[in-house]
Amino acid sequence: MSNAMYNKMWHQAQEALNSLLDKESQKLVEQEKNQVYIFQMLATFYIKYVQIFRNLENVYDQIVHPQKRLLIRKILDGVMGRILELKNEMVELELSEFHYFDDILQDLKLAPQQLDIPIPKYFLKEKMEVIKERQKILAQILADSGLDATGMKSTVKSMPLERAIKLIQIAERARQGRLRALFMKQIYLQEYRAKQARLLGEKVADAGAAALRIQKVWRGFHQSKRTEKEREEEMIFLGMDPPPLFNQVSATIIQAEKVDLLRCQVQLKHEEDYREALVTIKSDLQQIEGPDIKESLQEQIRQWFIECRSLTGSFPEYPNVEEGGSAVIFSDKTPEQVIEDIVANQVEEEKSKKKKTKGKKKKKEKGKKIIKEKPKEEEEEWKMSPSVFLPSMEEGNNLYKDMWMNKDESRNFPQDYDEELIKKEKRKEVEAEIRLQVDELMRQELKNLKLAVNKEMELPIKAGKKGKKKGRKGRRGKKGKKDKDLTADRTIESLFKELVEEGLLIQAQKVNLSDYIGEYSYLGTTLRHVSIEPMPSLLDVRQLITLYGILPLGSAAVHEKAPLVKSLLLAGPSGVGKKMLVHAICTETGANLFNLSSANITGKYPGKSGLQMMLHIVLKVARQLQPSVVWIQDTEKTFYRKVPNTEKRNEPKRLKKQLPKLLKLLKPDDRILIVGTTQRPFDAEIQSFCRAYQKIILVPRPDYASRYVLWKQIIQRNGGVLTKALNISCLAKVTDGFTQGHIVKVVKSVLTDRRIRQQYHKPLTPVEFIPLIASMNPVYKEEEECFKNWYAKTPLGRKRVLSLTVGGKEKEMEKGK
Repeated sequence: MSNAMYNKMWHQAQEALNSLLDKESQKLVEQEKNQVYIFQMLATFYIKYVQIFRNLENVYDQIVHPQKRLLIRKILDGVMGRILELKNEMVELELSEFHYFDDILQDLKLAPQQLDIPIPKYFLKEKMEVIKERQKILAQILADSGLDATGMKSTVKSMPLERAIKLIQIAERARQGRLRALFMKQIYLQEYRAKQARLLGEKVADAGAAALRIQKVWRGFHQSKRTEKEREEEMIFLGMDPPPLFNQVSATIIQAEKVDLLRCQVQLKHEEDYREALVTIKSDLQQIEGPDIKESLQEQIRQWFIECRSLTGSFPEYPNVEEGGSAVIFSDKTPEQVIEDIVANQVEEEKSKKKKTKGKKKKKEKGKKIIKEKPKEEEEEWKMSPSVFLPSMEEGNNLYKDMWMNKDESRNFPQDYDEELIKKEKRKEVEAEIRLQVDELMRQELKNLKLAVNKEMELPIKAGKKGKKKGRKGRRGKKGKKDKDLTADRTIESLFKELVEEGLLIQAQKVNLSDYIGEYSYLGTTLRHVSIEPMPSLLDVRQLITLYGILPLGSAAVHEKAPLVKSLLLAGPSGVGKKMLVHAICTETGANLFNLSSANITGKYPGKSGLQMMLHIVLKVARQLQPSVVWIQDTEKTFYRKVPNTEKRNEPKRLKKQLPKLLKLLKPDDRILIVGTTQRPFDAEIQSFCRAYQKIILVPRPDYASRYVLWKQIIQRNGGVLTKALNISCLAKVTDGFTQGHIVKVVKSVLTDRRIRQQYHKPLTPVEFIPLIASMNPVYKEEEECFKNWYAKTPLGRKRVLSLTVGGKEKEMEKGK
């Protein structure tokens, strides 16, 4: 796509955002009682913001104009944050982490795939060099320490030379034996054919009958192949089967990827040029326009001195540097307007002093009455909570309207930086720098004027006040310093190395979130209308991981202002992909992975002081090298109700008291996420468990639609070819209750190198997979019910159950209305 196309896409996205902001500003004022209407309104906003987010992310990734990219980035972060705010609103309204928009998507004429939240590519692009360098260091430390990627000691043992020679000899003799057997078989077959030829040669063959038989067989074979080909063409024409080269990468896509790479190079070049221009243009402005700016500022301030003297009878007090200097007085005002403000302020101060004493009692009484009346109204009607990201989006939208909406760029075909815009920005900076110099000069000039005209001396009262303020600030600073740095004498590099050697900082597996395969739940809304709580689909889980894990960790601007999620729990049966999701968060955001599982910290940093030191080092390194993920595998062991006798030596509950303290230390600036995974959450003490984890996501076993997609994708990824002989639907039905882990294990064991080579002559069939599946244990309904019952006891689950039982009848009445 050309620059014009991406510019057009940006303009369309901005138009959609502008209309959405107008609608939101109207709805913020309105108050509603109907919960169904409120949810539909929030869901509609959420879906529309997701569409804008998808377009803006694509535009930001491909557009090459550096100044446009700065504005798009600001709006993009605002849209991301607003999506998280709306998600939080919907969770509080529906009391559920999972939402279903089937009916709304139908109204908006959108496919469910368009609801998928993209992961911005700039998360990794902007810090690719840092990530690569860190991975090299980590790999080097692991190699030097003899550890593998997971931080465990490698179990590879050296083999004696005699043993190695013996193994090679055995393998070579076996190979020669197989070749000899094949050769003898060929000799035997030749002799057998010669013998059969001699026996048949005695009989007189009818040449005509033989030819007829050959024709019959050939015509039948030829016609069957022709019919089969026509059938395939018909199915492709009807859209029931994909075309023959459907799965192959086309030349157009390859060319598009090359263009994308070229665009990235152009982006980098334009960014460098823009940074250089910022420095050169500023220095040029200081040299050319600097003297004129200085002179005009001095004249403006002198006029202010004279006018104040003539009106008030004395020279004014010059504002301090802390207050903003002369910029406070002349903020887009003429000297005459400033003088009028001074006179008006003096009159207002006199009036306010008289009214203050009289109006204090009345205000208190009125305030009490208002406070008593407000809660009643708030209980009855729902109102959308104020947004932190709406002002930044509106500001960005206004900047777009002023600068880029109607800008003629016919002369800027290569999309280089705009020099006039840089001058406009840097002129303000130059003026602010010169104003500081002018303020110092004019303070001295004012002092000299006072001495010469009025013989006034500066009173030392303000200096005393400043000293008091400084003293107070110093005291506050001392009180705030509670946490001591236990490793003040050590560098981050040494702490990083120590954690890697101890196996607490591990290398994340390169897994993308898109590799977590699944399908949408198409009956979610229908089931909820009938008061049946549907099990979430795998793509619903994937969306929550994007919203709660990846987006806040990837963007610092979003993490600081969005609803803060410090900890996340993934609960589900074995093999559903919990570990994979943790590694996917790290891969998509370039985060460091710390493993604080109870099994991993056993025997490391013993004692109470050792545990404090371990957590201190982990938190210090995680903050310094953020974003970071702290992973606690089998986290139910940390919160055991009763520790089993076999695990008492390992002290699995070491982190139980320290984990809440660790969460309190995390601030909005710290892009650190604590992720726990568990297969048996019902073994843990539920109150402390739920206190430690802010968001709990139940990861289910795959449903039929997800299993169908899983079988198809995993077979193809492991080198399998899908033919009519392989009934995927049959496999998906038979494997009800089995997880992704089971399917991957079965496919890998069936599709060996030898079997992959045989596929052309012997296509894959479902029978090959069934025996292996039959030998595995599925997730039974009883286990799934245990997870459902446990989730119903969590804080959000309890609220959801109460809202369904107590307010069920009221909701039905509202829906009827």
